[in-house]
Amino acid sequence: MIIPRPTRLVRLPGTFTFDASTALTAGPGAAGAARLLRTLLRPATGLPLPDAPGGAVVLALDPALAGAAGAAQGRGGGLGEEGYELTVGPDAVLLRAARPAGLLHGVQTIRQLLPAEALSAHPVAGVPWRMPCVRISDAPRFGWRGTMLDVARHFQPVSFLRRFVDLLALHKLNVLHLHLTDDQGWRMPVAAYPRLTEVGGVRSRSMAGRAGSGLYDSEPHGGAYTAAELRELTVYAAERGVAVVPEIEMPGHARAALAAYPELGNVPGRKLDVWTEWGVCEQVFGVHDEVLEFCRTVLGEVMDVFPSPYVHVGGDECPVTEWEASPEARRRADASGLPAVRDLHGWFLGRIGAFLLAAGRRPLCWAENSGAPPMEFTVMPWRDADHGLAAARRGQDVVMAPHRATYLDYPQSADPGEPLGQAGEIVDLAAVHAAQPAPATWEPQAAARVLGAQGQLWTEFVRTPRQAEYLAFPRLCALADRTWNPDGDWAADFLPALHGHRARLAALGVHHGPVPPPEPALATPRRR
Repeated sequence: MIIPRPTRLVRLPGTFTFDASTALTAGPGAAGAARLLRTLLRPATGLPLPDAPGGAVVLALDPALAGAAGAAQGRGGGLGEEGYELTVGPDAVLLRAARPAGLLHGVQTIRQLLPAEALSAHPVAGVPWRMPCVRISDAPRFGWRGTMLDVARHFQPVSFLRRFVDLLALHKLNVLHLHLTDDQGWRMPVAAYPRLTEVGGVRSRSMAGRAGSGLYDSEPHGGAYTAAELRELTVYAAERGVAVVPEIEMPGHARAALAAYPELGNVPGRKLDVWTEWGVCEQVFGVHDEVLEFCRTVLGEVMDVFPSPYVHVGGDECPVTEWEASPEARRRADASGLPAVRDLHGWFLGRIGAFLLAAGRRPLCWAENSGAPPMEFTVMPWRDADHGLAAARRGQDVVMAPHRATYLDYPQSADPGEPLGQAGEIVDLAAVHAAQPAPATWEPQAAARVLGAQGQLWTEFVRTPRQAEYLAFPRLCALADRTWNPDGDWAADFLPALHGHRARLAALGVHHGPVPPPEPALATPRRR
């Protein structure tokens, strides 16, 4: 019925009816949730849902519901930071939570309890809107339930970013990780370095085939956001319980920046263009002081725009060929007492991490092997889940992102009608749902280091919002279900719920991938 599946749900007799007389009562600290409920329901229902004492719908904060300090997301007798309690009776609705985030998630549950048409942008006013009576006590297992959207390879308009936030929030996904820079484009404005977007934000063409195919289109591709647009996006997202985490790639994936400011590279006097290939580019940032100052300045402006406690600095796929050929890089390695030039990678990240920590932020990076990024980094292992286990055993926090279960640009099936994507193995709906962020085989100390998981939507082959939605859904439904309530069963719980959820996606106009029918023998969800 609801995606993600609540941790505890009991059906009660009867229905509650929303109509023109239904009023809201928002207690102290609940005004934001009440405002969101009106914003989300008015377009389809036309209901005013005015504030009134003694309203039939009550939203209230109760800090005591959080439970014992340190209780893990509702485990240990409390609802934690994001849990909520919802009671729907024939005459009243009571939504309670310990924190505002919980109320926002409860609002999304109310939306899913209403008929699918209540999610539509097309008004169907003048009719009563009924939802079943239920008692729900719900809290997520993992605090990080996210999606990375690559806007560097193919720029996506800010209107789509807002719509994407809305879709994440509906599924109680709470992180939008924006991949803002790469070899093929720089989308984040930096006042101190205007050429980053003026030059680095535009490439002359794009590959029309896979990396190395030699097939290109003939259209320049560009785009950049304004600082005001990004600030407004973070506010919009926060009002829906979603944090926006920025990513600025370094020291690799830097070709767009080097096209704008060649002096940041390893070959003096060299001129580069914004890269028009897919894959891994050999041109990377240098390691001289000017580069470190550039990175600190850029990240300073990023922190002015994004309030997120986390800042992602990429850190993966950094070829060391140029460093090994650079006298300056070799001198830096010697002066820093490094065993080899390749160790400049960790040296570079260590300095950037220290800068972010001093500013009160937490550094994030991709982990592409079982090597050890600086200990202050939270890591996102993408090549293999075992790399996440290695990081957790070292004592680092982990957000799981293994490509075999979370790469949404991989094909969803072997159907020849699937759009061109990365040349990877199939990541179907079942694979996404089956991936446990903290597998039962991990020792408890390592499992406790897992913050959660997120899906990755790389956009080398994703030009439009419609294509992005097709690849993201319903696979993000599966990821949301798994990260919120890992105990949910694929056949007994998720598939039947998803079958009904299709109507909601349709009402929202979401162009989505295939949804398998429930398995006949298990079409009825088990009793909860």
